[in-house]
Amino acid sequence: MVLGVMGQRRSGILLPITALPSPFGIGDLGPAAYGFVDFLDQAGQSFWQILPLNPTEGAYQHSPYSSFSAFAGNTLLISPELLVQDGFLSEKDARDLPRFSIARVDYDNVAPFKRELLARAYEHFKHNHQLHREFQVFVRKNDFWLEDYALFVAIKESLKGLPWINWPKALKDHQEGALSDFTSSFQESTTQAKFLQFIFFRQWERLKRYCQERGIQLIGDMPIYVNWDSADAWVDPRNFKTDDQGLPRGVAGVPPDYFSVTGQRWGNPVYDWDRLRESGYAWWIARFKHNLRLYDYVRIDHFRGFVQYWEIPWGEPLASRGAWREVPVDDFFATLKRHFKCLPLIAEDLGIITDDVRMIMKRHDLPGMKVLLFAFGEDLEKHPYLPHNFERHCVVYTGTHDNNTVQGWFDHDATAKEKENLLAYLNRPVCAQDVHWAFVDLAMKSSADTAILALQDVLGLGQEARFNKPATTQGNWQWRLLTTQITQRLTQKLHDLTQESHRIIHR
Repeated sequence: MVLGVMGQRRSGILLPITALPSPFGIGDLGPAAYGFVDFLDQAGQSFWQILPLNPTEGAYQHSPYSSFSAFAGNTLLISPELLVQDGFLSEKDARDLPRFSIARVDYDNVAPFKRELLARAYEHFKHNHQLHREFQVFVRKNDFWLEDYALFVAIKESLKGLPWINWPKALKDHQEGALSDFTSSFQESTTQAKFLQFIFFRQWERLKRYCQERGIQLIGDMPIYVNWDSADAWVDPRNFKTDDQGLPRGVAGVPPDYFSVTGQRWGNPVYDWDRLRESGYAWWIARFKHNLRLYDYVRIDHFRGFVQYWEIPWGEPLASRGAWREVPVDDFFATLKRHFKCLPLIAEDLGIITDDVRMIMKRHDLPGMKVLLFAFGEDLEKHPYLPHNFERHCVVYTGTHDNNTVQGWFDHDATAKEKENLLAYLNRPVCAQDVHWAFVDLAMKSSADTAILALQDVLGLGQEARFNKPATTQGNWQWRLLTTQITQRLTQKLHDLTQESHRIIHR
């Protein structure tokens, strides 16, 4: 798979939906998203890369990589302004707002506000038959995941958020009679859960069409793991390694690396790949099919987990005490290729990457990632993330959602040796406040077919704009773009650099 036609040079911007401006306390799929697409078009960009769109929750600090569904959409991203346009809310509903921060997402206040607003939209829907037929079509088309998801959400709400492993046995074990009785008693709750998914995907499809009309392609992000307390694990826990009590035998994470000297214990259940293989990888086939409908390309987070995964015993608090386990990767990808003519994937191959992972990527023609922020601590001749060592078939990033911004890194994290190496590599003087443009320039003018720039690095923002700090649980996933930060001057400067780097696609 090549991003675009063979040999085409293209570029794009990494910006999560939650980070868009909005009067409702969190970025959404409304007017600001369309405005951002216009900016990408005017700046000569070809891609918009986002983070996972799955539901988030407060128990996991609203991390988009920790969700209770691999298929559902995050209803916090539904645009109230579009609900007004479609007749699901009145203008008054969208006008009487709490005083939200414009610079940070305050999830504790945004989540209950959005829930109340969306419940009001559902009430409007019940008395408006205009879209009922379209809703029923959506329900039938997504029945393979939607029915179970709606039940999961409704049961969880009725039990005040109790994890499914602690539900009454009949519901926990997915017994048909118990589920039928529950559905009869809580039909309103399950229908509302389906309605909100209908609205989310309806708004997403409209935004995606707008992107297509302007030649902007979407790069989505698929976390390799799901939560144990998820609809996916509840529906078929046999897809995961479990013990006699129905609890995970092992959980996912990574050994010590760049981000953490003790490793990271993510806590997600690890897959039972023998069981998945017996089923013909049915769950994974459905998941890939779903994601490839949503996005033009999919970045697989923690790709190496398809080759080997780090398994930490369930009761072990330290990630460093885990072990690598093998995955039937060749059989898995052979199965995928029988179901998909094209697999437009990007492999997130950061961290500890062994030759077998590289071999699988090469065998299946999967581009990996090069992150410039990692490139200046070692040998300037040999480091694989320095542009002169790139193969064309890769995606270069200034930084990722897990890094500090370039300016934040230079001002607070970079060692004297890294700064010395950076200036030696650039072979020219650079003012401290212009370091971000030096990184943008390196990425854009590199030989990589695809360059993705974190928007914070294009804007030259400091560490206050960092989106996530791995192995921490406070202050993440909150940064937001201000409407004043994207100017015509910035747009033109990025367009000129894109043109100079031969990355503009004439549409």
